[in-house]
Amino acid sequence: MFHFLLTEPIHEEGVKILQAEGNVRLAKGTDEETLIAELQDIDGVILRARGRMTRRVLESAPRLKVIGRHGVGVDNVDLEAATELGIQVVNTPHAVTEGVVEHTVGLMLDVAKRITYADRRLRAGDWEVRYRLSGRELRGRTLGVIGFGRIGRRVAQTCFYGFGMQILYTDVVSAPDLEQALGARRLALDDLLRTAEFITLHVPLLPETRHLLGEREFRLMRRDAILINCARGAVIDEKALYRALTEGWIAGAGIDVFEEEPTPADNPLLGLENLVATPHTATATEEALLNMALVAKDVVRVLKGEPPEYPVNTIR
Repeated sequence: MFHFLLTEPIHEEGVKILQAEGNVRLAKGTDEETLIAELQDIDGVILRARGRMTRRVLESAPRLKVIGRHGVGVDNVDLEAATELGIQVVNTPHAVTEGVVEHTVGLMLDVAKRITYADRRLRAGDWEVRYRLSGRELRGRTLGVIGFGRIGRRVAQTCFYGFGMQILYTDVVSAPDLEQALGARRLALDDLLRTAEFITLHVPLLPETRHLLGEREFRLMRRDAILINCARGAVIDEKALYRALTEGWIAGAGIDVFEEEPTPADNPLLGLENLVATPHTATATEEALLNMALVAKDVVRVLKGEPPEYPVNTIR
C-alpha cells in the first residue's frame, strides 16, 4: 500500500485513483518545514501551485519516488535535485491548453473592449460612461506570441481563424507548418515588441525567461499595445509593468499570474483601470481541473514500476 500527499485539494476523480492504491492525505501547509514533516512517510506527492519541492525538502523525504505536477509548469520543483535523488517528476502537458487559450483570448477582449471597467462604472451608477468609452476590435489586428509551444500555437490559431488577426511569433524553434497555414512570421523578440498590437506570453519560467519583459522591452512596445500574461508572473518585471501602464508606454494589460502568489491586496497593479487581473485562474475550468488531477495515473504508474506517460525528467 502506497502513501500519497496532496499539497492542495484536487478533483475527486484523481483522489479516487490514489485511494484505490493506498492512503491519501492533504498537507497541513505548503511552507518548507511543514512539507518536510509531511513527507516522511510519503511515496508520491501531487503538487499544485503553492509550495516548492526544494532540494532541502526532497533530501528530507526518504520514501518519495514520484512528484506529480498538477499542471504544466515545473518551476516549483528542483528538477536537478529530484533527478539526482531518483525522484521521477511527471506533469499534465495537455490538460490546460484550452483553458489557458480561452482565458488569454478572454483577457484580450476584456482589455480591448474595456468590459471590466465598464462593468465597474455601471455598478457605480455611471451610465454616462458609455459616451466616454471607446474600445478596440481584434479583427485584423497584429498578434505577437512570445513562446510558440502548444498553448502559443493554439492562441495563434484561435485568433487567426476567429478574428482574422495577423500572427507574429518568437521562439527558439521555427514553426513552418503554421507559417504556411496562418501566414505567421517568426521575428526576433525586439522586432515583435516593436510591431505587435497585442502581445501574449506563453513561455515557461526559466532563468533565461525571468523578467524577460522589463523596462527596456516595455519601452520598445507600441503605445497602443495590449499585453497579456497567462504564463508565469516572474516572466514580467511587475515594477516595470506598473510604470509602463501608468506612464503610457503601453495601453493596457491583462494578467492571470503574479511574481508573488497570492499577490498582496495592496499590489499597486490592482489599482490600475487599464489592467484586468485574475488570480491564476486560467486553468480553473471543470475540464482542466479534472484532467490535471489525472496526473494521479502517472504517479501510480511510477510507483508500480511502470513507465509514466508524461515524464518531465529522466531517471536512470
